[in-house]
Amino acid sequence: MATFAEIRALLGESRFNWTDPAPWIEMEREFGIEFPADFREIVDAYGSVQINNQLYLEHPAGHLLHSLGESIRGDLELWREEDMVEYLPSPAGANPGELMPVATAATGESVFLRVPDGFSSPWRVVVAELDSPAWTLHEMTFGEWLLAYLRGEDVTVCTRNFAPGRPFFEPLS
Repeated sequence: MATFAEIRALLGESRFNWTDPAPWIEMEREFGIEFPADFREIVDAYGSVQINNQLYLEHPAGHLLHSLGESIRGDLELWREEDMVEYLPSPAGANPGELMPVATAATGESVFLRVPDGFSSPWRVVVAELDSPAWTLHEMTFGEWLLAYLRGEDVTVCTRNFAPGRPFFEPLS
């Protein structure tokens, strides 16, 4: 199982290190779900960042220029449009089985967390390609998926050309 320590070892020491749960509580109340702990831990540690000049992660803190809550609202609106519905295996949203958009890639992919069907069901990752109606369900947690991405494994986001040396991140300004 992926751990935050393994992600940090590959990506580098985090600098954001957010500890106030208030933005998460507010955002989770708005969307009616509780985001998975591994996703929160990673985002709290790194903040709003671009990884390998490609993958964009955002934090829900309202004072940031790149806010996860604002991005989710806009992405939900986009993915619920009639001509976008065909691109996903299930609707975008916060109900069981639906897809919550949480990250994007410069190469045109969108990363979703699949809301569990029940309390004992795990969160899963779905990656959709914006330029074609193709998507892939990854039977792994967000932390496992990010670790695979950082290792250069095929998780439907092209990685090899963007981090030729080792994985890296930059804060979004």
